[in-house]
Amino acid sequence: MATANNSNITNLTNQDLSIQISLNGLSFCGLHTKTNTITFIKHVVLEKKTTPIQILDKLKHCFNTINELQRSFNQVNVVYVNELATLVPKALFDENHLADYLKFNSKILKSDFVTYDTLDINNSVNVYVPYVNTNNYIYDKFGSFSYKHYATVLIDNILTAEANSNQTKMYVHVGHAHFEIVVVTLGKLQFYNTFEFLTKEDFIYYLLFTVEQLALNPETLQLVFLGNIHQDDMLYNIAYKYIRHVSFGHRKDDYSYVERPKTAYSDFVLIHSFS
Repeated sequence: MATANNSNITNLTNQDLSIQISLNGLSFCGLHTKTNTITFIKHVVLEKKTTPIQILDKLKHCFNTINELQRSFNQVNVVYVNELATLVPKALFDENHLADYLKFNSKILKSDFVTYDTLDINNSVNVYVPYVNTNNYIYDKFGSFSYKHYATVLIDNILTAEANSNQTKMYVHVGHAHFEIVVVTLGKLQFYNTFEFLTKEDFIYYLLFTVEQLALNPETLQLVFLGNIHQDDMLYNIAYKYIRHVSFGHRKDDYSYVERPKTAYSDFVLIHSFS
């Protein structure tokens, strides 16, 4: 991971843009593809969880007020962060029954638009609900664009990194008021879920409950943190009390950066969403 020498690169046009959309906030990332340089990363964190209508208003405000967004972009990628998603093995997948896959573990409305991403790396399909109002706005603003669910990018990159692993690892990706658990055994996906939390007690409850349900051994399990967390964080400290082997992951990207991200494992999904 290098730092770009010429800060004027931020003024160049013809960049790609990734937008991460959550009801807890928004993130933006610019990539200058000719120089393979991440030109900016911006986060807008909301005090409380909002609605799809309100997040669209916030998105419009960002495009009107954030300087880095006042330019043209070659390609726009959108990543939706929500709990309205489920993984389905390809062998059991039928595109005519998308809503049926979701209704057992998510509260969806009849009016919700349901779509899916294909995860070739483990022969599965991620069925989810994007926000149609946001999609319509981005299409009106930029024309054609691509979008995926957060879990698709997260799982794909973790499984790629663990393809030749001979052990079990629990990846915990920490976001604002939510975190994801991805458990990989011998390079294969064993478990994925997302959890909302407010306190460190919420966090450790869900983490240890998952450990127990999967019959994992806290003495030998490799716990790897990604996302918005650091070694002095209360979430790290409480996890370390119960899990012996705790470490931090790495994005393993080859981008240069106008300004380095906070850590080598932060903004994991946002940055990987370009690939």
